[in-house]
Amino acid sequence: MSSSSLLVLRAISYVFFTFLLCNTSLSELGNYTDYQALLSLRASIAKDPLQFTASWNESIHFCEWVGITCGRKHKRVTKVDFHSSKLQGPLSPSVGNLSFLTELVLYNNSFRGTIPNEIGKLRRLQVLDLTNNSFSGEIPKTISLCFNLVNLGLSRNNLTGKFPLEFQSMLKLQYLDVSENNLVGEIPAYIANFTSLHSLSFSDNNFVGEVPTSFGKLVKLSYLSLGFNNLSGTLPTSIFNLSSLKSLVLSENRIRGYLPSSIGSTLPNLEYFNIYSNLFIGPLPNSMSNITKLRELDVAYNGFTGRVPTFSQLKQLQYFGLSSNPLGDGKSTDLDFTFSLLNSSATLRSLLFHSCNFGGVFPKYIANFTRLMGLTMYGNLIYGNIPNEIHLLGDLELLDLTRNQLNGTIPTTIGRLPKLYVLEIGENKFSGEIPTSLGNLSMLSILYLSSNNLLGSIPSSLGKSMFLSILGLSKNNLTGHLPKELFPPTSSLVKVDLSYNCISGPFPSEIGGLKILVLLDLSNNRLSGTLPSSLGTISGLIDLNISFNFFNGVIPHSFSSLKSLQNLDLSSNNFTGKIPKFFGELQYLEQLNLSFNHLEGEIPSKGIFKNWTEVEVNGNNLCGGIPQFGLPTCPREGERQHLSHSQKLAILFSSGTLILLIIVALIVLIYKQKNKQPLTLDATTEFMPKLSYWDIQKATNEFSKSNIIGFGKFSTVYKGILDGSLGIVAIKVFKLQVRGASKSFLAECEALRQIKHRNLVKILTACCSIDHEGNDFLAIVYEYMINGSLDNWLHNHSKDTGENKDSMILNLLQRVNIAIDVVNALDYLHNHLETCLVHCDLKPSNILLDGDLVVHVADFGLAKFLPTEVTSNQASSSTGIKGTFGYAAPEYGMGSDLSTFGDMYSYGILLLEIFTNKSPTSDICNNGLTLHNYVRMSMPEKVTEIVDPKLFHNKAYATPKSLVLQNHIIECLVSIFKIGIACSMELPRDRMSIGNAVKELHSIKDTLVELGDIGTIPR
Repeated sequence: MSSSSLLVLRAISYVFFTFLLCNTSLSELGNYTDYQALLSLRASIAKDPLQFTASWNESIHFCEWVGITCGRKHKRVTKVDFHSSKLQGPLSPSVGNLSFLTELVLYNNSFRGTIPNEIGKLRRLQVLDLTNNSFSGEIPKTISLCFNLVNLGLSRNNLTGKFPLEFQSMLKLQYLDVSENNLVGEIPAYIANFTSLHSLSFSDNNFVGEVPTSFGKLVKLSYLSLGFNNLSGTLPTSIFNLSSLKSLVLSENRIRGYLPSSIGSTLPNLEYFNIYSNLFIGPLPNSMSNITKLRELDVAYNGFTGRVPTFSQLKQLQYFGLSSNPLGDGKSTDLDFTFSLLNSSATLRSLLFHSCNFGGVFPKYIANFTRLMGLTMYGNLIYGNIPNEIHLLGDLELLDLTRNQLNGTIPTTIGRLPKLYVLEIGENKFSGEIPTSLGNLSMLSILYLSSNNLLGSIPSSLGKSMFLSILGLSKNNLTGHLPKELFPPTSSLVKVDLSYNCISGPFPSEIGGLKILVLLDLSNNRLSGTLPSSLGTISGLIDLNISFNFFNGVIPHSFSSLKSLQNLDLSSNNFTGKIPKFFGELQYLEQLNLSFNHLEGEIPSKGIFKNWTEVEVNGNNLCGGIPQFGLPTCPREGERQHLSHSQKLAILFSSGTLILLIIVALIVLIYKQKNKQPLTLDATTEFMPKLSYWDIQKATNEFSKSNIIGFGKFSTVYKGILDGSLGIVAIKVFKLQVRGASKSFLAECEALRQIKHRNLVKILTACCSIDHEGNDFLAIVYEYMINGSLDNWLHNHSKDTGENKDSMILNLLQRVNIAIDVVNALDYLHNHLETCLVHCDLKPSNILLDGDLVVHVADFGLAKFLPTEVTSNQASSSTGIKGTFGYAAPEYGMGSDLSTFGDMYSYGILLLEIFTNKSPTSDICNNGLTLHNYVRMSMPEKVTEIVDPKLFHNKAYATPKSLVLQNHIIECLVSIFKIGIACSMELPRDRMSIGNAVKELHSIKDTLVELGDIGTIPR
């Protein structure tokens, strides 16, 4: 070959290889862009604890990197899958350079910041799943440029703003989920144009407005979830024609209307139907039993009424919730539908129908639901026993039968439920002892047996329940000591309420081992001895109540370590010594009650003691403090030892404490005129601070009629202003010209000297003197009650409160609180004194209200102590009718003896009057009709006709949802009237006991508090 030919060949070869090199560089250019984009993605990741991107290096091609998928032909990135990798940091905008990307899957990570607008450049993208991250800001409108998007998952982030209008171009969407964000506005109607949609979820946002009627066009839709928003209006009927629907979730909205009777035929494929907490009304359609594939049925918290249909064809049912619908009428047939559920006994896991007003016997065949995990029936009228076969529910974790009428003993077989962690059967009528077998429930976390009639000791075996966190045994008749085994060092107890029992003995020092305890209530028991210093080691304690016991000694200094304490009640014990100054250093302390002990000395002035409304110290021998306490100035240290006996008495008298109550009973009147015999009483009594007739005359503006705030047969009550520390007071002046008035004075003094309770009137001093004409003059001075009497509030004829009559309306919760205060006072008089005291004249005018509307029962002029050997069935003989017509027990009119049953009758009538606003002497009580019969004949169907109409004059009931909740209020009113009727039965033996009245009223109050503002019916 010639040299010239060789040169030509070399030139051609050079051109060919140059062309080949250039052509290769062009094909690799896209690969380099993807490579750089992936490196930017990795660089933006702040944390990679699983080392997910550790293999991303140059030693291998990026198509082989973990989480990356490339196309076979061009080796371009088509899928980025980082799901569940615990990655943190922002998402790099460089992701928009992966132009061949069809899937971006980042769910279950911690990506943050805004979603990059550059995602809109990914025109081939079909799947965008950013679920369960921390993305914030608005949804980028540029995503609408991803025309091929089929799956869009943005749920469980922190996205805000409205759902973009620009998304209406994304017509290929089959899966759309933006749930659990903070999106607002209305759900766009254009979504109905996404006719390929199979799954749509807008739940858990803040969407408003109505469900678009156009959604009926989504004929391929199998999953629709719009729950947990603020949607309103009626549900379009077209929704019920989407025969492809398998899941319909509308829970926690304000959607109203009826369920169509044909729902069983139009939604044949439905598996999950969840509409709880809406405003649906009307009956549950019988056709629902035809939805044979149904697994979950939850219609709780609506307004459904009428008989519950049978569900015999629902053989795959796992969850069944009817709770808080007024479906029952309290009849024995209410629970018949449960028998039809036996066909789903092999699958049923949750059976929930609490607060439905169901009557009937507890079904024994419940034990056949062997796979049941949760059973709640609380707040019904179900009676009977818990069957021993309950142990067959081997998977049961939750059993709540609270607030029913179940009786009998608690089956020992409950202790054979190995998975049970919640056992709540309080507020029933269970009797007998607490089974020791409950200690075998190794998983038990909550045990609530309060408000029953349980006897015996607290089983020490409960201490074996290592996970027990809440223990409620209050309001029973438990006796014995507190078992120290209940408080092991490994205990998980957080809340313990053993109040209102008869538990005695000392306070176990082992309780200091409860390191995570936040609430301890041992009030109203018979515990005694000193408090252990180990109490101070429970550093997280927030509420401690040991009132109404017999504890003594000084308050332990270890209490200074209770830094988290918010509420402390040590009242009505026998504590001595000074008030510890460290109470003023507990910065979270909000309520402190030290009243009715034997504390002495100066009240501290720091911390909580700066606010006298948060501290109660009555019934002690204290001085000093801020002026609002109304106590005398403490003597200086140098003067203290030189005080004369009379000076010490003067300080004691001026303190206005409980000792003044004791002194009032024995007062000697020495008359210099008309040769009168003095009144003589027990010589052991001391004298009150002296007031003369002239002091009383001045205080009452010469007994002016404008100062009269009450009157009765034996006395007139004036509002007065006394010189000195007493200030504004109420002065009861006795009408000694009326036969029995002086005896009434002595009876009241005798009663008041022995009683102390927050709900009883407090006496300040007395006056035994001679008037300007030389006649006897007797008066008793009480604390002034700024809100007057209950009679004033109920019937609006008061002038002493200074309130506008239109504003003197007690709301429902206030009335319940008043009813509880009164029954607590009676319970104290009947059951907590050494000698039982019968009031004999309980009526609204004798129920006084302080500035916080706390009750103070007054007028003990007819009160009588029952002999200790006499039971409540029979007391000393009475002479004539005791009490006031209409309130006095009928047996008193027939000459029967005094008894606590008589007070219970008066209380029952009082209770009916409080909630009907009708007195037993009103116009309705003519022609032999009594208030008792008037209410009884109206129960329960006409309860809204007899209740005080002022209770329902409230804008809070204007919303549809409130109308549903009003049903719960009516249930409470029915329960209250039942108590009033039961207390005012004609025969004493038929009347409700005071213990049961206390329990049931507290239960009603708890219900109202749970209902919130609707329950309180604010003025």
